[in-house]
Amino acid sequence: MAEQHTPRSLIVSLYGAYGRTPDDAPLPVAELVRLMGALGVDAPSVRSSVSRLKRRGLLVPERTAGGAAGYALSEDARQLLDDGDRRIYARVEPRLADGWVLAVFSVPETERHKRHLLRSRLARLGFGSAAPGVWIAPAALYEETRHTLQRLRLDPYVDLFRGEHLGFTATVEAVGRWWDLASIAKQHEEFLDLHEPVLRRWQKASGPPEEAYHDYLLALDSWRRLPYADPGLPEELLPAGWPGARAAEVFAELHARLRDPGAEFVGLRA
Repeated sequence: MAEQHTPRSLIVSLYGAYGRTPDDAPLPVAELVRLMGALGVDAPSVRSSVSRLKRRGLLVPERTAGGAAGYALSEDARQLLDDGDRRIYARVEPRLADGWVLAVFSVPETERHKRHLLRSRLARLGFGSAAPGVWIAPAALYEETRHTLQRLRLDPYVDLFRGEHLGFTATVEAVGRWWDLASIAKQHEEFLDLHEPVLRRWQKASGPPEEAYHDYLLALDSWRRLPYADPGLPEELLPAGWPGARAAEVFAELHARLRDPGAEFVGLRA
């Protein structure tokens, strides 16, 4: 099975893994080209992707201490990545007793383009659709949802509520309407098909820093989408044999084994 990694997504994964330094130092363009080259991305693709990320306000051009051209994360990008850390790396066991967060929105017809943006953004945060204009997610997603809607200036159109599901349908049945669980399970299974063999290889023998960096960035780039597609439902609401827990275990071990060795390659300077 082939896996698609866009240059832009890989650059975001790189900054998420290694680009947040205490001094907010920019990453030189030459280093971006080198690091993406190790993942099979050519220099023109790097530069065009960086330009798109700059236009979106995620990267800002800055000179390094030595005067080289580089790019640093914007404040919005750092908030986005910090919020993402809680999804991507945290292993929090969800509880049904924690309840739900509801997003109820109304957008004037004159701004209907924002209606589509709201729906797509809520879906990307892991919300399921409970009814027209009513979206639902585990309550643990509240803070990130609030940050995201404020960053996109969509908060004036949305009211957020906390609550519990009181029926009439059993909650375990209702979640099957709110989310496409079969599709989410398939994404976990695809991750396992691609990256569990990589983990087994590293369990047998270590490799050089460049190989650790390569395997870790590809695993991270694949994995970081899954905690957003999967809202993190309590176990009692999931179908039997749910592959999400195993996928999370595989990524957690790849992270533990490869992230720091990969940093050695990132830290090299030509």
